[in-house]
Amino acid sequence: MMKLEIDHVSKRYWLEREDAEILALDSVTLSVADAEFMAIVGPSGCGKTSLLNIVAGLLPYEEGTVAIDGKRVSGPGIDRAVVFQHPSLLPWRTIAGNVRYGMELQRRFDEATMRERTAHFINMVGLHGFERRYPSELSGGMQQRVNLARALAADPAVLLMDEPFAALDAQTREFMQAELLKIWAQARKTVLFITHQINEAIYLADRVAVMSARPGRVKDVFEVPFGRPRTLALKRDPRFLQLEDAVWRMIEEESERLGMVVASAHEN
Repeated sequence: MMKLEIDHVSKRYWLEREDAEILALDSVTLSVADAEFMAIVGPSGCGKTSLLNIVAGLLPYEEGTVAIDGKRVSGPGIDRAVVFQHPSLLPWRTIAGNVRYGMELQRRFDEATMRERTAHFINMVGLHGFERRYPSELSGGMQQRVNLARALAADPAVLLMDEPFAALDAQTREFMQAELLKIWAQARKTVLFITHQINEAIYLADRVAVMSARPGRVKDVFEVPFGRPRTLALKRDPRFLQLEDAVWRMIEEESERLGMVVASAHEN
């Protein structure tokens, strides 16, 4: 069963300074199954974040449809939660207060349920004992775990993640990737994950969609042939490196194509 369906979605932006319109996304079609982990990679500027914001209901689009469980997306909704690159935690709220914030906004959970879910997801992300701390007292990785717990506590059907580990150092990033897989194995949410790191996409996902250079299209979708659970040692497997190389070559081709188009336009 397909949980998320993106069907021939296109997005245009008007550039005031250049008095011109650009086509950012061109007829993007992609389906994500229930409880599937789908990663999206592609050259810089290919529209990955625009696509995620469209699915989140934060950005309008001109053509096509986006549907969750067959229901068309027309704006933000409780069936989706977004984990952005920066945690954006409320500094005046404790960790427990931040985790329950999304539930409070929805107004569909009673007080007892909010307390129970807050404790459950704080435990799930490994932050038991930090409930009364404030964001400024936590490391970047811990703050992002709070961000993830807040998203999961709101019980979305689809979890949207926009480069959530990009601001972390390399060691913390790898640790968070492993932690995310453990959390996802328990929560079993449908995930759409945007990243620039190919090995991160392959390590985390069931499938990896590669987008073309602007205007963004789905150029190909790679099945990730590794079972679960996964450990970081997988990244040294020759088959993993072979798949990483294949995805990288495709992105490199698209980046080079974009460079030729830009150069040609500049010459004219």
